[in-house]
Amino acid sequence: MEIVYKVHDNLYVNLTNRCPCACTFCLRQNTECVGESKSLWLEREPVFSEVQEAFGHFNVEHYDEIVFCGFGEPTEALPVLIQSAKYIKDTWNKPIRLNTNGLGNLIHKRDITPDLSGIVDTVSISLNTPNEVRYNEIVRSTFGEQSFKAMLDFARRCTKYIPHVVMTTVETTITKQEEVECKKICDSIGATYRIRPFENSR
Repeated sequence: MEIVYKVHDNLYVNLTNRCPCACTFCLRQNTECVGESKSLWLEREPVFSEVQEAFGHFNVEHYDEIVFCGFGEPTEALPVLIQSAKYIKDTWNKPIRLNTNGLGNLIHKRDITPDLSGIVDTVSISLNTPNEVRYNEIVRSTFGEQSFKAMLDFARRCTKYIPHVVMTTVETTITKQEEVECKKICDSIGATYRIRPFENSR
């Protein structure tokens, strides 16, 4: 199983293939690899000791950032995520980023943002569109119509605990006017707005 893989100058951590969304632009619909990985489809979810062992195959000091992002929603594997992030901080003190759909609070039926305090430096949340109806069409969340508001609420809560909160859309998937509206949403939350390339849509 590929648990840790390289993308440019960062190391990515692939903890789960579970995700409550089926986004229309998701890379895993068309490929099984990202960066220098061979296949991000997991036989099963790794336990912490396997994550620890996977990091042993890399000289972590040579990488700029550790990113929790694979072929699933990382917060689905929250206990291993937290344990792994603490291990990374304690061992190498590297910047840690969490790429997420922002539905972790719905997944766990509680506010998980305090759990990320002190171990996650940046959270990157998929905003996707400023329009709730369009969001539901694009993201196709199993949580239904509550998803858009829950994602925005998650972002607001993250600003209390995480130094850098980023919200993203994928270039070419929305109009320039919608991008302006997304920027306004991010400004109201206190998040940075980023338009990410389609080929790097995770």
